Amino acid sequence: MIDPAELYDLLVEPSEVPLGLPLVAALSGFSDAGSTIQQVSDSIFANYDFTMVAEFDNDELLDYRSRRPIMFFERDHIVSYEPQALGLYLLDDEAGNPFLFLHGYEPDFKWEAFVTAVQDLFSLFAVSSVTWVHSIPFPVPHTKPVSITVSGNRRDLIESVSEWKPSTSVPGNVLHVLEYRLTETGMPMAGFVLLVPHYLSDNDYPEAAITAFQQISSATGLVFKTDPLREESARFTKQISKQMEENEDLKRMVSQLEAGYQSADGNPNRPQFNRPEPKVPTADEIAAELEDYLASKSRNDGDSDASSEEGR
Repeated sequence: MIDPAELYDLLVEPSEVPLGLPLVAALSGFSDAGSTIQQVSDSIFANYDFTMVAEFDNDELLDYRSRRPIMFFERDHIVSYEPQALGLYLLDDEAGNPFLFLHGYEPDFKWEAFVTAVQDLFSLFAVSSVTWVHSIPFPVPHTKPVSITVSGNRRDLIESVSEWKPSTSVPGNVLHVLEYRLTETGMPMAGFVLLVPHYLSDNDYPEAAITAFQQISSATGLVFKTDPLREESARFTKQISKQMEENEDLKRMVSQLEAGYQSADGNPNRPQFNRPEPKVPTADEIAAELEDYLASKSRNDGDSDASSEEGR
């Protein structure tokens, strides 16, 4: 079994990192509805100076065939390439408060060893709390505030913020494993999963990134610059409104989603999602639908042949 310490290289002297900092985590790979993680990460790296504290070993953790590095080709040769990066970074927020940022791809291999390695780094730097963000597509309208489900052991945040509390099985990601391990140790941990309108999940949805920053701030006290995201969100909302005016199907779907988005106690920030149980068709219904389809196809083919004959 691999030694977890062999999964990363420490790039600074431990004494260069202040002890007791909060840590924010955002890893890509499993799901990033609305490009939430991408927007949050891009904003952080664009607005604040950073130092990579530790870099993880791609050859141990990454499946290159599923996430190939970008090659830069110049006429007849490769001039450089950009490998994937998974690392721990040291940054200062808008108010000059230092924090750690675990960012990059979700490992394809050695999850348990990776989680142990991360825990070792947390111990080395006496990390004070862990906050992570994630996003999934969900049947909610964009006309309501971005909904959130919270996991971890921060009961104050769960009670005040978490809107959807299902009892279900979900596909896990490596930060779920990290959360599970850390909560066993008593480390303050909160995971914010943003519920992005499913019909916008393939787009950059700025409102989700803004909400992510708001929740990170509420959990850590860190301050982030969000003005560019707010400006982009205003443009995006205007564009969606225009599309709804021109597209009756989109308008109807949003209205239906709004009808299922109700507050259980009158609080618009604590909605109750009312979704009908899916109706499973019977074998007879499936057969009848198939018969109708074949009959319709036969009629259409006959009409097409008749038109061809008339054209001759």
